[in-house]
Amino acid sequence: MFQIADLVVSLSGRDKNRIFMVVEVIDQNYVLIADGMLRKLEKPKKKKIKHLEKSSVVLNERLLLKISEGKKITNAELRKFIRTLMDAESEE
Repeated sequence: MFQIADLVVSLSGRDKNRIFMVVEVIDQNYVLIADGMLRKLEKPKKKKIKHLEKSSVVLNERLLLKISEGKKITNAELRKFIRTLMDAESEE
């Protein structure tokens, strides 16, 4: 099951193979996801859980701490983190 702040990879749709963060769990079938670029935190995308795969990577400690304290992260912070993940994957 997915939780808020989990990083996921889209398995289908236009956003296939893109990395997102779970913003909200709606029910057992749907979550809201955002990446800070195409899908901003203010307007996340509703996505079926069966079309997502949980990433083995977790958010960095600073962002997790901010979320756990109830503070909001910005689109820029999320974009920057996802960009560093994508850069690290491309180097491998």
